Amino acid sequence: MAQSIPKTQKAAVFTKSGGPVSIETVPVVQQKDLKRGEVLVKVIYSGVCHTDLHAMLGDWPVDNKLPLIGGHEGAGYIVAIADNTDTHLKIGDAVGIKWLADSCLKCNFCIKGQESVCKSAENSGFSVDGSFQQYAVSFARHVTPIPDGLPLDQAAPILCAGVTVYKALKQADLTPGDTVVIPGAGGGLGHLAVQYANAMGYRVIAIDTGNEKEQLCKSLGAESFIDFKKTKDIVKDVQALTGGLGPHAAVVAASGAAAYELALEYVRSYGALVAVGLPPDAKISADVFFTVFQNKRIVGSYVGNRTDAIEALDFAARGKVKTFYRIEPLDALPDIYHRMHTGQVTGRIVLDLGNQ
Repeated sequence: MAQSIPKTQKAAVFTKSGGPVSIETVPVVQQKDLKRGEVLVKVIYSGVCHTDLHAMLGDWPVDNKLPLIGGHEGAGYIVAIADNTDTHLKIGDAVGIKWLADSCLKCNFCIKGQESVCKSAENSGFSVDGSFQQYAVSFARHVTPIPDGLPLDQAAPILCAGVTVYKALKQADLTPGDTVVIPGAGGGLGHLAVQYANAMGYRVIAIDTGNEKEQLCKSLGAESFIDFKKTKDIVKDVQALTGGLGPHAAVVAASGAAAYELALEYVRSYGALVAVGLPPDAKISADVFFTVFQNKRIVGSYVGNRTDAIEALDFAARGKVKTFYRIEPLDALPDIYHRMHTGQVTGRIVLDLGNQ
């Protein structure tokens, strides 16, 4: 089963750690070459994530494949399904390609819904080629159905940024009415975290810098905004906004290491620091005595599972969460990476691959 599929396509490729990334013409995998369980997705839009930049720069202590086509927020339509694939999917279905490309679904982690740490997991735009191409191979059991009525450009950033912060908020184990601080609130992850937190009934204190990000965060429901470049003492400011006790949790979406150290200071007793952003070479230093006596929790939150992705998209389909983004062409990706690296991006950037 397949639609007419071209032989070549445009894709963003880098061949060595540190880049650069370049736009090249590469082959399209044909239906006859798909392996059992694989699908070919015509990518219409793909969000751009800091993880894509980290992968190109070689920031992480694990190696990605080379050469590599990045991207893991792909939204498009299935145009081919491998022979003998057991799936409910059909040609023409709208689906999303996420960071978690595949897992075994049989191990202890997968059975418990912890697919992201499966020892056989594959990651889009890291261990397998991702969505910065017009036709991407993915896996039938892990692509996520996109709800009817949700535009693909709006769905794309939910597939990583949305599901990641939604899962992190679930990991914080909060009660409606609790207060959560979101460092990095004006960024691609953070502005979605503000919205999910509001939709889940939490009160939000946003931390970021600049008038544009302050206006964005408050328009999305943040009750307070702290500009980290203007404040003299973030810890005191946060505690002053929470009756001196501190927030119930901090979901750190910032890409700077300092945000973690400060969050551990200002969260209240029995509060949680949920680690989401991935600053290179960053470490969390916790005073064991006070961590124990104040019953503070440090929680790592990687990405959501298949159910989390479906739930995160449902929030967007019901209009509870909307990505603040702008659409740019695939050719702009090198410049986009520069802007991301220098902190010049507010919200999210979505690449248009359907009109190349």
